[in-house]
Amino acid sequence: MPTPQNPLKIGTRGSPLALAQAHETRGRLMAAHALPEAAFEIVVIKTTGDRVLDRPLKELGGKGLFTKEIEEALTSGAIDIAVHSMKDMPVLQPEGLTLGCYLPREDVRDAFVSSTAARLADLPEGTVVGSSSLRRRAQLLNRRPDLKVVEFRGNVQTRLRKLEDGVAAATFLAMAGLNRLGMAGVARSAIEPEEMLPAVAQGAIGIERRVADARAEALLAVIHDRVTGERLEAERAYLAELDGSCETPIAGLAVIEGDEVWLRGEILRPDGSEAIRGEGRAPVADAAEMGRDLARRLLAQAPAGFFSWR
Repeated sequence: MPTPQNPLKIGTRGSPLALAQAHETRGRLMAAHALPEAAFEIVVIKTTGDRVLDRPLKELGGKGLFTKEIEEALTSGAIDIAVHSMKDMPVLQPEGLTLGCYLPREDVRDAFVSSTAARLADLPEGTVVGSSSLRRRAQLLNRRPDLKVVEFRGNVQTRLRKLEDGVAAATFLAMAGLNRLGMAGVARSAIEPEEMLPAVAQGAIGIERRVADARAEALLAVIHDRVTGERLEAERAYLAELDGSCETPIAGLAVIEGDEVWLRGEILRPDGSEAIRGEGRAPVADAAEMGRDLARRLLAQAPAGFFSWR
């Protein structure tokens, strides 16, 4: 067990949301194992995605931007576990590292945030909307091609300041992040999955560790949420088969219904001009294979160059 003299080092990004997720992880470990706060040390690690804010993510190289430096610290032993927003996680992990612990999933929906409108449908033609998410941009333009979308990088607080400064009239955030920050009131409305399917793994926190670290494995096993793990097994298998990254607009959401998993998926052209949607159901034990099958079915309907900018 960790002690104040030999604390478990928890690696995280330094944004307010990332810190809130690290604190939630620490709190759950403290409660599960009756340990004091001093038995844990939160270690802030700055990632490439945090340092470079003036360029779109697709120009910088994809999802590993928010995990690479943290995983290097985990591999070297500088930290013992790493707390990640799962929608930022690549589907392939470095050798020697594993994801086997997920916290209970938060609200999966996107939040519509605006000082001028209560709902997406209320935005006048030509309104400027900010988003750094290629998935959200493509979905928005697919539904409202009359709107203008501009790049909108930064953490929650930075994006809200950009709205106040008039850079855009509206943006999207994750309801999960707003809830974890105690800022749910910032959302003018939550967008149901039927209107805008969320990113794969949105709202889920994953905790990564070294494969050979038996202490971390035992500590994390107690706080793992099985249902979240089953949902993400389907979603991340679907994403892996699509070879998804920050450069491809992909949405997906799995729900557990009894002993079955129901997965909905959507792929889009980056300019939003076309969307292909589908769904699948299977026993929970077959979640990953069903996810891969749905991905293959969507790809079979996509013409050559579907994910390329026109």
